[in-house]
Amino acid sequence: MKKLLGIMAVVSASMGLNAENGSPDFSGVVKNAETGEVIKNVRVADQNGEEFDMTDSQGRFSFSVDGAKPRILVFENVQYLIEEKEASDFEGGSTVELRPRKMSAATARWLEYLESEEAYNTLNFSEEDGWEIEFEEENLKGDLAPDPDLVRRDPSAVIKVDDLYYVYYTRGTRVREDGSEKFFPWDECDLWYATSKDGWEWKEMGPAVERGPAGSYDEQSVFTPEVLAHDGKFYLVYQCVVNPYVHRVKETVAMAVADSPNGPWRKSPKPILEPVSNGKWDPNGGDADILRLGNFDSHKTHDPCLMFYRDKFYLYYKGERIGEQRIFGQREIKWGVAIAENPEGPYVRSEYNPITNSGHEVCVWHYNGGIALIHTDDGPERHTVQWAPDGINFEITGRIGKTPKAFGLYRGGDHDKKPTEGIRWGLCHRYGGGFWRTSYNYIRRFDVKE
Repeated sequence: MKKLLGIMAVVSASMGLNAENGSPDFSGVVKNAETGEVIKNVRVADQNGEEFDMTDSQGRFSFSVDGAKPRILVFENVQYLIEEKEASDFEGGSTVELRPRKMSAATARWLEYLESEEAYNTLNFSEEDGWEIEFEEENLKGDLAPDPDLVRRDPSAVIKVDDLYYVYYTRGTRVREDGSEKFFPWDECDLWYATSKDGWEWKEMGPAVERGPAGSYDEQSVFTPEVLAHDGKFYLVYQCVVNPYVHRVKETVAMAVADSPNGPWRKSPKPILEPVSNGKWDPNGGDADILRLGNFDSHKTHDPCLMFYRDKFYLYYKGERIGEQRIFGQREIKWGVAIAENPEGPYVRSEYNPITNSGHEVCVWHYNGGIALIHTDDGPERHTVQWAPDGINFEITGRIGKTPKAFGLYRGGDHDKKPTEGIRWGLCHRYGGGFWRTSYNYIRRFDVKE
């Protein structure tokens, strides 16, 4: 890895009073906590985004602030961890020690992509044999045939239990329950499931997990499920939102567990993954008015996918941050992973997060002792296939063209037969004409062209 990534750090600075105006003075030197080397280009700001200084080539900073205001000072550099401390706690000393952050392979590439628009839109990799993929799609039969009055979307992985295939998905109506138009098609939805004998004709079986009661963490909607069958139990992970569902609402990930693919399902008492608590909107501004940018997953944690890997449970997810930007025309979307010893948690975020620099829907499968993925849209590595020997440090293995939306992979067969075997067929969704927000959504089947 050529570079290190991080964001902010713990502070210990000297503080005195400016003789002329009585304002507190701050000064010091910023150093690497592990090596003792000084760090230049560290942005010194407060929690609300007001910038005070930038460290020079010797790692030095100094500034004065209005003593009437309480301050939480933040030292920001892309190579170090986030921590905050009350300015009033600073006593003595003049060294700010920043701890280096571990970085995934994708993040190392991200820093290089940001150097210019040309770099952002130029992929340099050696394409590997066997990773070429082309897809074809067809409509399903039975209850999952297109229905213009319904929203059916975000199919989970397809699993086979005895002689039946099972899939779980987001289901709701095109309009709100009060008849008004939805802003998000996945609002006011529940999780349903369907079965099939052949993977083409499906029978809708009814709700699997429904929204919670008033005041609960999943009151407004539950959607975008994934399923894992493991040791005779079944685990559904999915997104949740509280009421009311507005732009600034944070999306969480919850879990339901059952002894049978038909349920009944027992919900987790609280979300198993929530957004990181940093970043800040302007309380007096609009949704685009940001006082401070957050982590890649400070606004939303969604598109969860649970994998049993290396005797642990890897919860892959997509993050969106407070202050998400468009970079050279592309959305700023990245993935993370949280890992647990037991399927119901607790889940701990990897210290290498984010583990991708691109990608819209999460799509991963087992291959050759590692994890493979597809990035559909968004970011410099959009439309690529990748593989990581450790499930974390992904490298590009090939390019792809047009892809299905919201992959629900069939979790069966011999995934090590070839690189693309784990994505050989499954379900996806499409919009039924018109603008995405107002069109109906329906589930289709995809297959890899042989």
